[in-house]
Amino acid sequence: MLLFLDVDGPLIPFGGPGPYPAHRPGPSWGPRAAPDEVHPLLSRLDPALGPRLLALGCELVWATTWLDDANAVVAPWLGLPRLPVLEPPRTPAPSGPHWKTPSLLDRAAGRPFVWVDDEISAVDEDLVAALHPAPALLHRVDHRHGLTDADFAVLEEWLRANAAPASASAPFPPPPGCTRPRRAPGR
Repeated sequence: MLLFLDVDGPLIPFGGPGPYPAHRPGPSWGPRAAPDEVHPLLSRLDPALGPRLLALGCELVWATTWLDDANAVVAPWLGLPRLPVLEPPRTPAPSGPHWKTPSLLDRAAGRPFVWVDDEISAVDEDLVAALHPAPALLHRVDHRHGLTDADFAVLEEWLRANAAPASASAPFPPPPGCTRPRRAPGR
């Protein structure tokens, strides 16, 4: 199962009333520059998120404007391995959907996926529902708080409900009556 992951908002909260907790980097950060010298909001990145994301058992893919800088800066902070990066489209996305949506549909290539972002809209949901044959969870995270226990509960529940049987070699069809990708309630 693919999990497309944004950085600003889901991993680095912003725009809330603050103050935000200041975290120290995980051990894989090593002897690098002080976090604020690298990025002024980096200390908001909770290194405990890395193991939680890995525990989901998904193939993680960066879907962020950080592009490969996410591998250079964010991954070591979280203790994540180098991840594939969703590249921006060569041509502008059609008016309406997020620029990431067509690229992640191409990358998913009909496989089930989860997209964790703070900028997912109904237009993105409609496009995924219309063009993607497999289950997809478009999970919008509140950028003021970043990924929370409640977000992980939604992700874990959806992944359990949509896990492919061990013998499955191809993506499975969406459940009967499913016409839209599922978003978390109240998001």
